[in-house]
Amino acid sequence: FYYFVRLCLEKISLQCIIQSRALSGADAIHALRPFYFAVHPDFFGQHPKERAVNENSLKRLNGYLENLQKPGFRSFKPTQLTFYVREREPNSSNVQESFSTSGFRAVSFTLHTRDLLSTVLDILNSCSLSTEHIQSLNVSSQSHKDAKSTLNRPIKWDKTYYSFTGFKDPEEELEQAQRVETTLTSWLDDNEASAVKKLKKSLPLRKELERLKSELSHQLQLSDIRWQRSWGIAHRCSQLHSLGRLVQQRPEVLKNVKGRTVVFTDRSGMSAAGHVMLGTMDVHHHWTKIFERLPNYYKLQKRLLFLEDRISQLLGGIQVIYVEELQPLLTLEEYYDTLDSFYNKLLDSRLPFHPHSLRGLQMILESDRYTPSLHEFGHFTIPTICDPATLRWFIIAKAQEARENLKRKEEMMITEKELIDTSTEKLSLDRLYKEPSVSSAQMIDCCKRLLEESLPYLQGMHLCVSHFYSVLQDGDLCIPWNWK
Repeated sequence: FYYFVRLCLEKISLQCIIQSRALSGADAIHALRPFYFAVHPDFFGQHPKERAVNENSLKRLNGYLENLQKPGFRSFKPTQLTFYVREREPNSSNVQESFSTSGFRAVSFTLHTRDLLSTVLDILNSCSLSTEHIQSLNVSSQSHKDAKSTLNRPIKWDKTYYSFTGFKDPEEELEQAQRVETTLTSWLDDNEASAVKKLKKSLPLRKELERLKSELSHQLQLSDIRWQRSWGIAHRCSQLHSLGRLVQQRPEVLKNVKGRTVVFTDRSGMSAAGHVMLGTMDVHHHWTKIFERLPNYYKLQKRLLFLEDRISQLLGGIQVIYVEELQPLLTLEEYYDTLDSFYNKLLDSRLPFHPHSLRGLQMILESDRYTPSLHEFGHFTIPTICDPATLRWFIIAKAQEARENLKRKEEMMITEKELIDTSTEKLSLDRLYKEPSVSSAQMIDCCKRLLEESLPYLQGMHLCVSHFYSVLQDGDLCIPWNWK
């Protein structure tokens, strides 16, 4: 019997090895190409919350795929991921063109497979994407069939086999892993050492980043230096070094930036908020042109402010605002065109608002919505294509609720700041912050519960409140706001 068991186990091990070689890392990337086109953050530029979720999930997915390719990798934990997937366009054969930009849906799934092929199939099937192209890869039909099995085991042993031999039942292990919900303390137990190691390694670079930022802000008399995306510390230092070299080479063109905020982002220009945008993929020549054009940008900004004022007058004194955290990153030209189109529409409709009747209220314009709404922070979100009569009725009906929300927002912002300061001090954190997609109400709830816990692991750490658990490359700990 022992010989029979040993022979069977050797056959299982051999088949697992063959199967794990059936799909290489390069094959996996190729097979996931439709998935990447459906979820890539660059396609969610006008949806900051969804973009942040997809960025976070892709980091965790890439880590899972890398672990599967490590020699001798055995232990794993089920990984739950959420992606916003763009809806497919009908009758399109080109992968790059087959996804629309107007609609998307949220998809959540849990990865618990031990090989690349079954992981790839799980991802594609969970997102309702075709798996037909995988058959063209160099994968045996038997491997493809086996990969559809959750555990990839060609032989299903009776439970008495595990009782007799003492071996662990993989099905039972998986069920237990799925039943055990990740808690904050258990996750910190598993990830504290890794985070501390990364944080210590990043400390010299963090000091260098602060030095460069302070020097350039003083030298150029900037209001601030920011980053649109969560690039690593090394990447940020590199961007500041590039700006520093430009200052040395062309100091005369940078005099126009005085008093402004510089934002490193995906494209160069001036943002709707009036910040100077420097595209991280652009060379100094492009940056120089932006600095040279700043006087013209400032003229356009004055015209934009005039448009906002005119719209306000036509809508009973309601203030038109642009909220960076909640709206897509628009250039000054794009935002001006949006305002101009909306203003002309209002002029033609001649809405009968009483002058100053809506003073103190706020609104933002968005081009990718169809119905007006009232945000929890008190501002109206108005689609540029909104019917003027519908717009007037909605604003008047919701005006009182909007004033109450604005008042609640002020109180909430004060409470949030106080709780962040208190939590940072009590937990001995070096820094506590949140992702833009986390609301103030969620942050307040998170901080209140953190203050009730004893968490010595967090001393000296950088803690980011997000929607998922992860350790960033520079040692920042990300935890979901609704942690258990």
